[in-house]
Amino acid sequence: MNQVKKSAIGAAFVLSLITALFVSRSIASKKQDHPGGGNGFAVLELFTSEGCSSCPPADALLARIQQEAGNKPIYILAYHVDYWNRLGWKDIFSNPQYSKRQYQYSEQLTGQVYTPQLVINGKSSCIGSDESAVNSGLSEALSGATGLGLDIKGQLQPGKVKLNYQLTGDARNTELLIAVVQKHAVSKVARGENEGRTLSHVQIVRDLQTFRVGADRQGSVQITLPGDFTTQEWELIGMIQQPKTGVMEAATRVVVSQ
Repeated sequence: MNQVKKSAIGAAFVLSLITALFVSRSIASKKQDHPGGGNGFAVLELFTSEGCSSCPPADALLARIQQEAGNKPIYILAYHVDYWNRLGWKDIFSNPQYSKRQYQYSEQLTGQVYTPQLVINGKSSCIGSDESAVNSGLSEALSGATGLGLDIKGQLQPGKVKLNYQLTGDARNTELLIAVVQKHAVSKVARGENEGRTLSHVQIVRDLQTFRVGADRQGSVQITLPGDFTTQEWELIGMIQQPKTGVMEAATRVVVSQ
């Protein structure tokens, strides 16, 4: 009788051990499927131009990512560079400031300047229309982690907005960037490589302001807004960036109130 009990107890122990190993492997597998599991975010900066025939597919890809993002911390910024303007069509959204920003990234990253180029969190870049590379970079960014928290609230005033920001974590040697973004626009291109085409754009950066972060990791700044700014058709995106390396440390959408 004792031998039977011992056999039963032994069998139960082996079964429980097998079950524990199975559960452990299942949990490990789930952790691999969702690496990081932290507070990652993705700032996708596309350098594009209406004068570039290779750019519309990149614009379309980012539009799809924007549509599918939901509540994920994905921040899309489309910078229209000006160096294509001399080739037959002047992009009305272009700005030499954005070309300069792209050249700065080229010094910090690959040394290459081209359109459509996508920079992800200031850490890596790829061809903006390469869906596989873009999705891979996006997934890696979201599965990462950040030691900084950023909160910005905006108060609308006639022709401008006052922004109050607060940081948590180590924000030494960083800058606060505020992008004024037009969510959507359509252009009919009359000349250049895209002659005769109607182009649809999303997340067009119309202004980019840079501020030093205060020693106490909080402060107030003020920026001028476009005359046609509305909270429905525009948005403000705040970012914390290391100016020397280009690495993005945090990002958020600005909560704007009247």
